[in-house]
Amino acid sequence: MPNSTPANDDAPETPAAGKGRATPTRAEREAANRRPLVANTKEARAAAKADLQARRDRARVGMENGEDKYLPARDKGPQRRWVRDYVDAGWHISEWLMAAMLLVILLNLTPIPAVQLYAMVGLWGYMLLAIGDMVLLNFRVKRKIDAKFGAERREKGLGWYAAMRALQMRFMRLPKPQVKRGQYPE
Repeated sequence: MPNSTPANDDAPETPAAGKGRATPTRAEREAANRRPLVANTKEARAAAKADLQARRDRARVGMENGEDKYLPARDKGPQRRWVRDYVDAGWHISEWLMAAMLLVILLNLTPIPAVQLYAMVGLWGYMLLAIGDMVLLNFRVKRKIDAKFGAERREKGLGWYAAMRALQMRFMRLPKPQVKRGQYPE
């Protein structure tokens, strides 16, 4: 029986049904689309770390220099700047209180009870002098701030701010002192 359909080698092949490949599963598609939001390369991490360190260094230097942009809220403002300059310009008994306490601790290590007793009595006397100095500084600062900025415009807590700044040793104060001793602000 002869073949009813002639074989034609020139005729195109019938296309396959569908797209010719399997449909990917949902998990495969999600995995293909997943990528990090931030480039996670060594160079990118190193650049981000260097940028962060540079910003921190700039903020630290700015705070030490007393730039308002980098100061915490408790140190901002012209009145606080004036109080800092006033405190930094003077000598204060309370500034050396920590050193006196350290000296008393060392003296209390001696086995002589009389030395220990006199060291403690001396420390208590020095503490009373320091507290008195801080109270007087409080009143002086408030009086001078009232004269310069006006009593109705005076911020709260300036006397306490001055006393606490005077309690710190000069080299440990932040922001760093911007005036030399004896250069009182107007």
